[in-house]
Amino acid sequence: MFVIGALLLVSCAEDPKPPPKTAEQPVVRPPAGQPWSAQGTPGMPNAGQPLPQPPQMQAPMMSPQAAMACQQGMAAFTNGDLNTARTLFQQATQIDPRAHQAFYALGVVQERLHDAAAGASYRQAFTIVPDYEAAIVGYAMLLAKKEQLGEAERILNEKRGQLPKSAAVAATLAEIKSLQKDTGSAQRIAQEALKLNPDYRPAMVVIARDHYRSRRLDLALYALQAILDGFEPVAENPPRDKDNPEALLVRGLIYREQGQRREAMEQFQRALARRPDMVEARVQLATMLLEAGNSQEAMPLLEGAVRFDADNLSAHLALGDAYRLLDRYADAKRELEWVLSRNQNTPEVHYNLGLLYLFAPAIPGMTPKQQVTEAQNALKRFQEIRRKGTSDDSEELLNRAKLKEGEIDAGAAAPPAAPPAVAPPVSAAPSAPSASPAPGAAGPPDPAPGAAGGGAAGMAPPAQTPPAETPPEQSQGVEGQ
Repeated sequence: MFVIGALLLVSCAEDPKPPPKTAEQPVVRPPAGQPWSAQGTPGMPNAGQPLPQPPQMQAPMMSPQAAMACQQGMAAFTNGDLNTARTLFQQATQIDPRAHQAFYALGVVQERLHDAAAGASYRQAFTIVPDYEAAIVGYAMLLAKKEQLGEAERILNEKRGQLPKSAAVAATLAEIKSLQKDTGSAQRIAQEALKLNPDYRPAMVVIARDHYRSRRLDLALYALQAILDGFEPVAENPPRDKDNPEALLVRGLIYREQGQRREAMEQFQRALARRPDMVEARVQLATMLLEAGNSQEAMPLLEGAVRFDADNLSAHLALGDAYRLLDRYADAKRELEWVLSRNQNTPEVHYNLGLLYLFAPAIPGMTPKQQVTEAQNALKRFQEIRRKGTSDDSEELLNRAKLKEGEIDAGAAAPPAAPPAVAPPVSAAPSAPSASPAPGAAGPPDPAPGAAGGGAAGMAPPAQTPPAETPPEQSQGVEGQ
């Protein structure tokens, strides 16, 4: 299961009173005094779900100096500068060791940076404020990301006993049960969360996502319609949250699976309008743009994805292909080799490297012979580890590589061309006529065979991606498998 760390956007201003149940969801840049979080979910990479603020009776106030450092960290985070954000959040916790919001924000960034201290930061946040729901949820989902589902369930059951009226804790427990493939318990507990708070949108998304993981697509779309569109008459049954980014992401994945490309891309675009940090939506949208031959628009989406999650394999893989199509061959090689260093058993990286070596006119540090040899090696490796029973064009590409290799070998074996004949010197006698050029000196010799490089090199074809697997697997474990 491929999971991504939680991405929780928060404001570090002092917590306000809990918002009313009908309050609108906050936006990516919340105004001061309106903290919020967008909790990512394993199986739904980089998804986010807003959480209501916990009761504030015991919450200490953050010092002004710590709040300033925390807000600066938020600005850095929003710009994708996670290392600077981590430093600033750490400063906030040092200035005010009781600033639970700063510890929570620090845990968020540490998780995204794969910093082992993330769990300790989350725990410190809900140690300072025991009913700080965002930190409880963040810690549980971090455990789930590490495939410690049993421990996550234990923590949530313990907290549920302490906070029996918390819809956030109940909904997160439902998500864990869904990841454990216990769909009956997931649906039941999510409904219990909605009984605690009928307007709690994350519980609605859990219901839809569990239907999707269980391949009940019609029920998933029905649940998503209730969240995003409402039902006729809309005046009586309005959408519960028409711009919910997690719901838009799930519906985009379903539409893509069903072949509704335009509708799927629209869902991903809308999700990113609310959550520019949502890496899964960036990768999905960029992949569809690459499939359509639009590498120019795909590239900035993918560059942003690796800023927000530097270890996202799918983002690096797609970015390498985008660079290849844009003739940035050295950058493409760097990205694809990064993927190869993380997972040598990813078929697509071998396929894309084969394309790069075969069609790039020149790659720094490699001779034409080395390129065509590496192209054949990569394509053969792809054929060895690709999913059985799938059809692709790798055999045709291998044949092209062999033809190109033959041309290179023929060019290297051909004897050097004879130098052009030198015309005899013109007589110095004034009355002598000008000499005619010698036969064969009319022009330079024809280039040696193979000098043109086979003709195909340098032509970057449209993105050629081997047949995709089913969308749940493409979406890196959305089904929680």
